[in-house]
Amino acid sequence: MSDAIQVQILGLMPAANGMAVFLGNETKTFSIHVDHGVGTSIALLLKGEKRERPLTHDLIHLILQGFSITVDRVIVNDLRNDTYFARLTLRQVGPGGTSITEIDARPSDCVAVALETQKPIYVAKSVWDKVSDMTPFLQELKKKFETGESLEEEGGSEDEGGESKGSQPRDGGKGPVKKG
Repeated sequence: MSDAIQVQILGLMPAANGMAVFLGNETKTFSIHVDHGVGTSIALLLKGEKRERPLTHDLIHLILQGFSITVDRVIVNDLRNDTYFARLTLRQVGPGGTSITEIDARPSDCVAVALETQKPIYVAKSVWDKVSDMTPFLQELKKKFETGESLEEEGGSEDEGGESKGSQPRDGGKGPVKKG
């Protein structure tokens, strides 16, 4: 997968209307803003906490398991007009062979599904090259958090689909694409 860079969640911080998820590796960090619901799911998944009842991303995982479908990969594949786009690649092996399906999804949902299914998260090189490095900003936030300073007025500059503005996410709306 030479056209993509593997990233991890390096931080999760409260933001004005949701949470900022910091993704990156040892060379670069960027953020995606998510709504409170998805942010809470991601936080619980990162902590490994068990939920009494399945949340949305737990449910997605259970449905996939029920149909013997596995997540192949998650990739943040585009950034246009301050909106991130992502693809969820699914694999189902059956009597007729292997079927691979790619689904357009919000990056926030893809990150949660990747955590739930313990799959790596990738960013397309074209997106990686567009995003600004927020490593110093994240380090400063972590330092403030550790010392108990106020985090108000803090937050990343990138926005995922307008979610932090309270509008509906713009996810490209292409739906599933069958391959194989």
